[in-house]
Amino acid sequence: MPDINPKATRKTSPSWSDVKAKLADIDRAGLIGLVQALYVASKDNQAFLHARFMLGGDVLKPYKVAIDRWLWPDAFKNQDTSVAKAKKAISDYKKAIGQPNGIAELMVFYCERASGFSADIGYQDDGYFDALVRMFEQSLKMIATLPETQRPALWARLAEVRRTSDNFGYGVADDMDELLAEYGVDG
Repeated sequence: MPDINPKATRKTSPSWSDVKAKLADIDRAGLIGLVQALYVASKDNQAFLHARFMLGGDVLKPYKVAIDRWLWPDAFKNQDTSVAKAKKAISDYKKAIGQPNGIAELMVFYCERASGFSADIGYQDDGYFDALVRMFEQSLKMIATLPETQRPALWARLAEVRRTSDNFGYGVADDMDELLAEYGVDG
């Protein structure tokens, strides 16, 4: 009976190293053609390239549209919320360009939309609220890294999120108060 090693016959998935090796063989025109094909393939790729190269008026807009869609769904269309997909928009922006002021803006926007949706329709979900408080804290951390002149406007928006969240229950407002005090922000 032949000795067959199952690990030896299993093919591994291609990795970045494999792709990188193939890219080394492509000339400039081929590389531009490849990027064009990726650009045409999806709106996410377009948003990534627009953000990376700072093209268009508002590079944050597609990311905000995604956050809005997943945190404030259209109830008449039977749309669901998705914290993971909303957070993915922020992660995608980080990968594309990752400017701290843009990340902070998206995080604060996330908090505004999540709290606004909950207040508007009375949405009560423990996981949704936990994610809101975590993003609230991440927003405060990110804002703290920004130049002093950029902080007050973002802090004021988070203070408004805190006020909007006052009647949610689940300890949301208390958690936000603690975080605001920890970062020295007046709520």
